[in-house]
Amino acid sequence: MGCWVFGIFLGLVALGVDGYPAEDLVLGLPGQPKVDFRQFAGYVNVDEKKGRSLFYYFAEADEHPEKKPLTLWLNGGPGCSSVGGGAFTELGPFFPRGDGRGLRKNKSSWNKASSLLFVESPAGVGWSYSNTTSDYYCGDASTAKDMHAFLLGWYKKFPEFKTRDLFLTGESYAGHYIPQLAVVLLNHNKHSTGFKFNIKGVAIGNPLLKLNRDIPSIYEFFWSHGMISDEIGLSIMNQCDFDDYAFSSPHNVTNECNNAIREANRVVGDYINNYDVILDVCYPSIVQQELRLRKFATKISVGVDVCITYERRFYFNLPEVQHALHANRTGLPYRWSMCSDVINYSGTDGNIDILPLLKTIIQNGIPVWVFSGDQDSVVPLMGSRTLIRELAHDLKFKVTVPYSTWFYKGQVGGWATEYGNLLTFATVRGAAHMVPYAQPERALLLFKSFVSGKRLPNTTHPSLD
Repeated sequence: MGCWVFGIFLGLVALGVDGYPAEDLVLGLPGQPKVDFRQFAGYVNVDEKKGRSLFYYFAEADEHPEKKPLTLWLNGGPGCSSVGGGAFTELGPFFPRGDGRGLRKNKSSWNKASSLLFVESPAGVGWSYSNTTSDYYCGDASTAKDMHAFLLGWYKKFPEFKTRDLFLTGESYAGHYIPQLAVVLLNHNKHSTGFKFNIKGVAIGNPLLKLNRDIPSIYEFFWSHGMISDEIGLSIMNQCDFDDYAFSSPHNVTNECNNAIREANRVVGDYINNYDVILDVCYPSIVQQELRLRKFATKISVGVDVCITYERRFYFNLPEVQHALHANRTGLPYRWSMCSDVINYSGTDGNIDILPLLKTIIQNGIPVWVFSGDQDSVVPLMGSRTLIRELAHDLKFKVTVPYSTWFYKGQVGGWATEYGNLLTFATVRGAAHMVPYAQPERALLLFKSFVSGKRLPNTTHPSLD
C-alpha cells in the first residue's frame, strides 16, 4: 500500500477507531458514494481449534449512531449470504450498480434507524469458512451455537455495543435461525453472572415456521392469484394430507398428491418469480453479456432491478472489493455466491416447529413481529397469519389491535393485527419474499415502528414516515 494510506492505517491502529477494531475498518468500497457513517468488515473466529470463522459486515447508523440500537439481520436458505442478501440487496446502505462495478445508495436503508450487523452463517456460506471439512455438515443447532460464539466475539471487537438494545431480525429460513438464536441467547442470560444480551425484539419476514401449514399455503396462494385452475386446486386439497408432510419423508405424500403438485408447478411455469409473483424475471444470458460489455444490465420491471443478483455476484468477486472488505483471507477455492454449494445442511431440520420457540421468547417479555410480503408464494402470508393466530391462542392472548390497514404516506402500507401487546402480525402491500427489496419505503416504516416500540400508523396522517 502507499505511504499515505499506510500512515492513515497506523494512525487508526493507534487510535483504535474510538474503541472499534481498526483492522476491520472499511476505508471505502470500490465505486461507493460518499457517506458519513462508518463501515467495518472482517472475521470473528468461532472455533479456533477447527479453524472455523464467520465473516461479517457492519454499518453504523446514518445519524447519531451513539444513540441508535444494534440490529442483527440474517438471511435464510439455509445457506444463503446475509451480506449479499440483506446488506447489499435489501436493507443495507448500498446496492450494486447496473454495471456490477460500483455501488448506489439505498435511500431506504434501515441504518436510518439502527446500526446494522450482517453475518454470513453458517461456515461455508459466502466468505465464512472452516479448515475442518466436517464442519460443512451442519444444521440449526450448530448454526445457533456458532452465532452465539460469533456475537460474544463480535462484542469483544465492539465493546461499546454490549449495553445497546439488540434486535434480532431476518427472513425466510431465518424463521428458524433467529428464534433458535434468541432462545440460545436467553439461555446464556439465564446462566450468566456477567454479560447478558440486551434483547429488545425479534422480527422475522416471510418466515418458515411450521411445514404442515406453510406448504399448503403455497397452493392456496397459487389458486387465489389465478395461477392454477379450480380443478388443480381442488385436486391438491383433496389428495394431499399436509399434516404428515415432512422434508425427510416424501413417502408420506401419495402419488395422486405428487401428480397434482407437479401439474400445479407446470402450469405456474418457469417465467414467474415465485418469490415475487408480480415481478418480471431476469434472463441470465442477457445480463452476463451486458456485464461483460460493462453496460447497465437490463431492467425489465420499472422501478425494481430484477437483475441485481447477477450484478451483486459480479461485484463481490472483484479482487478489489474483497480486499476492501478484508474478505476471503484464506483464498477460498471457489467464487463468492449468494447461496452455498459447499455446506451440507440438515435435510430434517426444516421440519422443526418454531412456534414453541416463539412462545418461549414472548414469555420472556420480548416482542415478536412477523411480517409478510403479500406477493410471496414461497412462504405465503396465509400460513404465517394462521400460525401466529394459533400461537396467540396458545398464549391466551387477546386481540389488542384488530386486523386492519396501516398506512404510509396516505396509502395503504398493508394490514396488521396485534395480540397481547407482545405479538404482531403485519403484511406489507406489494412486497414479496424479500420485503425490503420490493417495498423499501414501507419496509423502513415497519422497521422504524418495530425498533421504536410503536404500532404501525392506522391513519393516513404522517407518523414515522
